[in-house]
Amino acid sequence: MPARSLQDVIDAQPDFARYLYDRAGAPHASRRPEASPVPVEVTNWFEEQQAWRTSAVLFDQSHHMPELFLEGPDALRLLTRIGVNSFAGFGPGSAKQLVGCTDRGLMIGDCILHDLGGKRYELISGMPLHNWVHYHAETGGYDVRVTRDLDTPSNPGGKRTNFRFQMDGPTAGAIFAEAVDGDAPAIKFFHTARVRIAGCEVLVLRHGMAGHQGVELSGAYVDGPTVRARLLEVGARHGLKPGGSKAYFSSVVESGWIAYPLPAIYTDPALADYRLWLPDSAWEAQMQLGGSFFSTNLEEYYVNPMEMGYERIVRFDHDFIGRAALERMAAQPQRRKVTLAWNRDDVARIFASMFAGGLPFKYLELPTANYGFPHTDKVLDADGRQVGIARGASYTANERHMLSLAIVDRDFAEAGTELTLIWGEPDGGSAKPKVPPHRQMAIRVTVGPVPYASTAQRMKRAGI
Repeated sequence: MPARSLQDVIDAQPDFARYLYDRAGAPHASRRPEASPVPVEVTNWFEEQQAWRTSAVLFDQSHHMPELFLEGPDALRLLTRIGVNSFAGFGPGSAKQLVGCTDRGLMIGDCILHDLGGKRYELISGMPLHNWVHYHAETGGYDVRVTRDLDTPSNPGGKRTNFRFQMDGPTAGAIFAEAVDGDAPAIKFFHTARVRIAGCEVLVLRHGMAGHQGVELSGAYVDGPTVRARLLEVGARHGLKPGGSKAYFSSVVESGWIAYPLPAIYTDPALADYRLWLPDSAWEAQMQLGGSFFSTNLEEYYVNPMEMGYERIVRFDHDFIGRAALERMAAQPQRRKVTLAWNRDDVARIFASMFAGGLPFKYLELPTANYGFPHTDKVLDADGRQVGIARGASYTANERHMLSLAIVDRDFAEAGTELTLIWGEPDGGSAKPKVPPHRQMAIRVTVGPVPYASTAQRMKRAGI
């Protein structure tokens, strides 16, 4: 047991939800740009966003994503027990978005999983799910070895095991083919291959956020500068732009991925041992609630995989944690994930309030307006009843819209439905230092598809 656990942190607070809501900071690099070596902008975020639609963009993911490596005879058995996914046909060269839940069928988190061969597996990003896997590896009697590689701000050595780059856009495929030593292999969506770039061994994941032939490239950390230089050299002939963290963290609103739901671990009596296992330094003890939705009941923040858009990957062909609960949920109507497009006139009113007398509306930071981890806003129907929650907002230069990803009741999920999003925290704002005093505003929003961009929709359908 750690010297001080997550449970100790919870017990020390008279109102743990309020504690999370008033927290000064959050653990993720999107909330701490000053702690990452990645520049906020390389040129400017507007053109960097446009690059993944018109040419190609290169993002450096080497620093903000934690990694976990599993190795041993029981590694796949452990992953099969954790994941709601099917593992039929999963083998070396395969990748998947691994989703894990509690026994109640509520989300712990998700991450990208690689089968590296030789009973070795790599889990990328998704710290709460990494912790969940690590806990079960230690306490479940599995014959596995766990190795952790923390994000750079949390890494005592300051260096990672791997570099990681994301390249996407209409010319990304041509850049990759030209940059590879020799012939570039054909790679199926969410599969991997090993290639050499500038003499360095690189693992390539066929993966796209913008609907094109994007790739995620990783390899030994020391080789990162060499591989990056080669990509930029070739990319200069194809309009490639290096992107900064502002553009990178805004990309999810176009691709439709809701990142980091609040893990459903704080209130379940059955998870008391897990809360004692987690140290007070764990991300779960450092989450930062924000937005117009606030509840002292943390269970109102919990979500299940179906309403997060993962209904297609939940498979009941194996025994996994939460299976019985998810089977019951699958038989019932679930909330749906949608995109909400903000009314442009209402957005203009937010900015206009900064130049008028009195208390302004909550400042709308561009491109991403997000002051929580997770950020959660109320979504209302025409009668003022809450019918969903929205997760932050980002401006996209490609759609010329402010967009939010949201989870809403099924009756309000049809494209074109008009709803209202409440922007700004209640009662003038929380105690978070980065939240100035403000007043709330009702934003008119229109329901749209997920992903919002048509090119990303085509890519998702092709991948499925």
